[in-house]
Amino acid sequence: MPVLSPDINILEKVCHKVSKIIVRDFGEIEKLQVSKKGPGDFVTKTDRKVEKIIIEELEKARPNYGFIAEETGKKKTNSQYNWIIDPIDGTSNFMHGIPHFAISIALEKNDEIISGIIFDPIKNEIFYAEKGRGSYLNNKRIRVSSRRNFDEIIGLYGCPPFKKVEKNKIFDQIKKASLSIHKLRNYGSASLDFAYVASGRADFAWYDHLNYWDFAAGKIILLEAGGAITDYSGNNFVKQKETFISNSLVHNEVLKILFK
Repeated sequence: MPVLSPDINILEKVCHKVSKIIVRDFGEIEKLQVSKKGPGDFVTKTDRKVEKIIIEELEKARPNYGFIAEETGKKKTNSQYNWIIDPIDGTSNFMHGIPHFAISIALEKNDEIISGIIFDPIKNEIFYAEKGRGSYLNNKRIRVSSRRNFDEIIGLYGCPPFKKVEKNKIFDQIKKASLSIHKLRNYGSASLDFAYVASGRADFAWYDHLNYWDFAAGKIILLEAGGAITDYSGNNFVKQKETFISNSLVHNEVLKILFK
């Protein structure tokens, strides 16, 4: 078992605490699907409640750290350390009773992500990584896949609201990939997509639009597992909205298929 740093220990405890609330509230979603009001307001309250608890717990443990939080838009940036928080990544899945979503929290130091955690409360899977110390799933080391044959690889993609992207652009990318790649999937949680590529469950993924909290934790987990991340042109990824990740072995070839 790896020796966890104090920061990862803090994140793991916080995730376990709020996961109980998430799982409990998820159990109420099915009832709300058939109600006149629907689950929308309920999900928003859950999201904000979970984020509030995460911020409170992290501020207790690290009062001098800042944070950037997705749901409420709260910011308290620090010159050196900041938490990047997404309380429920995959909110649409949660709202529709689909058990595929995650808590995602990263820690940056001087604008560089140095650790991150992604916790799937339904499967009880906790992915985490720290810079220079590898990536883990439930305390077992993980690596990206060694697959490179197009007849075997699986690709994931994210599809944001069409008002943010050109419809034909997304459809064209999917068509190109479908003609060459074994299988494509759209799971609806970017953080878990990163975790799945990092752990070898999938081989690449792409997104036209990601916010910082969508990829912050996933980025370090992917890189520490041996994966690659660039923009669509193959350039170094910083905080661009166009994101392509892979097991590194198929990176350039798939980029050419999708975007050349």
